[in-house]
Amino acid sequence: MTIFAAHAKQLRLKTLASSVALLVGFGFVQAAQAASALYVSPNGNDSSAGSASAPFKTLARAARSAVAGTTVYVAPGTYAGNLKTTANGTASARIRWVSTTTWGARIVPVSGSTIKVAWDNRGNYVDIIGFQIDGNNSKWTSGIYNGGSYDLIKSNWVHHIAKGVSCTSAGGSAIGVDSYYHGVRSDVIGNLVNDIGPAGCRYVQGIYISTSGTVKNNVVYRVAEGGIHLWHDANNVIITNNTVVASHTGIIVGGGDFYHTAGPADYIQVRSNIVYDNAMGISEQGRTGTHNVYSNNLVARNSTYNWQLKNGLTHSATVSSEPLFVGYTRTGTPDLRLTVSSPAIGRGSPIQAESSDFLGRPRNTSTGFDIGAYQH
Repeated sequence: MTIFAAHAKQLRLKTLASSVALLVGFGFVQAAQAASALYVSPNGNDSSAGSASAPFKTLARAARSAVAGTTVYVAPGTYAGNLKTTANGTASARIRWVSTTTWGARIVPVSGSTIKVAWDNRGNYVDIIGFQIDGNNSKWTSGIYNGGSYDLIKSNWVHHIAKGVSCTSAGGSAIGVDSYYHGVRSDVIGNLVNDIGPAGCRYVQGIYISTSGTVKNNVVYRVAEGGIHLWHDANNVIITNNTVVASHTGIIVGGGDFYHTAGPADYIQVRSNIVYDNAMGISEQGRTGTHNVYSNNLVARNSTYNWQLKNGLTHSATVSSEPLFVGYTRTGTPDLRLTVSSPAIGRGSPIQAESSDFLGRPRNTSTGFDIGAYQH
């Protein structure tokens, strides 16, 4: 069974649950009626107007036309990757890229290309929502690379990145939010990330953060090194309600090889995450500060160690039991939802939590917030 097929039921639920949030919560209904809306379809034409009735064919063509306040609606289909977006939105007029069916707009490699990034965004106030980044048979070392500020990367499926490349210190990641171009305060929410990096390579990460921002409600499995990895100038990062399994290290909180600061990685909040069945669990590395908080996490069966904290820090309200997923496997497609017997139910924290879970379902305060990406 393919990963897509195995996730189809979750995709349908996620699409139904998230469509209202995407269309109403982000104001897309109003934007669809505005002149600033652009449309892309596999059956379109780049010489057309980019309207609903005459859509563009490629994402690159839409990128050349997008300005502050533009929403780009992308129909289901296959699109060439190696995309670079540089236009800036504003706080009140964001640029929004939206796959009209969650994971239906599938971005694939360009045959013969040596470009290493599927989608390279340098723009500020940009949203990338609902795309599938399929790295099969590619030379990509990065799925979505984000060098801008105040951006949102939400509800994407990024998979099979850097699987067919050599392991080098140049590294790579499925989703990277970087400070190299002075990017700050971006959010990575509700993405599925799996099968990232060649086995044994310590340089390829799942979700890689080197600046400030949030990492919430993501499902991550089979990553060569860190499922979630903070490094370089990482600071003031909120990591809540993620589920990370079957990787080398679950969550790395660290700082080093600094771009624009001297570190340390400080004021990091790690709350209500499931970190299970990795080689290492939650690990502080490099230069870290004294204000990091670790609470209400389920951390279990990580073979080398579950915890490695520095500066005398400790963790609190930790659950050390098996998470009791609906269907867990290391080699196939796991179902990481919680059974009704899971010790993660009701033992999460509402602090910094999203109001809904990975599938868009509300986190039910009547029974308590659950640990991990899924509310039971």
